[in-house]
Amino acid sequence: MSYRPSIRQIAVCSATAVIIAAAATTLSACSGPTTSSGALAADQQVLATCDAAAPPAADVQLDGSGSSASDTIAEERLRATEQIVRTTAVCGGRLRVSVFSATSAATVILIDKPLRLDGATDNARLKKLPALVTDVMATVRGNYGKAVKALPTNGTDISAEYRLASEWIAQVGAPYKLHLHLLTDGFENINITLDQGAVTKEQAAHLAGKVAVPQLPGASVVVAGLGRVASDPPRSDVVDGLVAFYDALCQRTAAAQCVSVTDYAVAGR
Repeated sequence: MSYRPSIRQIAVCSATAVIIAAAATTLSACSGPTTSSGALAADQQVLATCDAAAPPAADVQLDGSGSSASDTIAEERLRATEQIVRTTAVCGGRLRVSVFSATSAATVILIDKPLRLDGATDNARLKKLPALVTDVMATVRGNYGKAVKALPTNGTDISAEYRLASEWIAQVGAPYKLHLHLLTDGFENINITLDQGAVTKEQAAHLAGKVAVPQLPGASVVVAGLGRVASDPPRSDVVDGLVAFYDALCQRTAAAQCVSVTDYAVAGR
């Protein structure tokens, strides 16, 4: 199945150019078809940015609530997850992929494992990357559908996932660096209400101040897909309010990098 980025996705890619350059990779929405040699060259570029002293611990949290329940949105998120898997494996990191909905207890882990590429040289290791990514995504995709069906769909507690990420990175331990990826429409309605219309930047900051979040010093936090729902798309001011809220919430965690965007064209590692 082919995939063509929309004009809006291309614009998001341009707007986040600095972030993308720092991470040396983008998700598939910003990429055209690549040859095997082109993919290898891209993987070599990612490898050059890897920090051996702090390999990535990628925690990918997929929103399984009813508001974004559509095959199209699920596929977009899984494609984004695949790119995160790829860049995490290139850097010899660790991966966890989960699906969540109404509470922190309503979270199902699809996979949790270190991603290692064996080989005598960089190129030898990178040539094993496609098979590893295929294997990991087969597990993720195979577990995804039944996990979503097992979750309650009448609510979304997105902020609870920050605590779960904090607990996970504490368990994983040094030397890993947390890269939290929340792929969600952003419409939380459990602890706070974000699905009842637009909020201003000031209101978003006030709401974020009411949410208990852990400290995530040094972490990277990406919240992507804001406003992407199965029904009619929300107004732009509603989406702007969501972006402002998740920016403010991330800043309260003391993360090193905070990215809140509408599309999945964001840094993959």
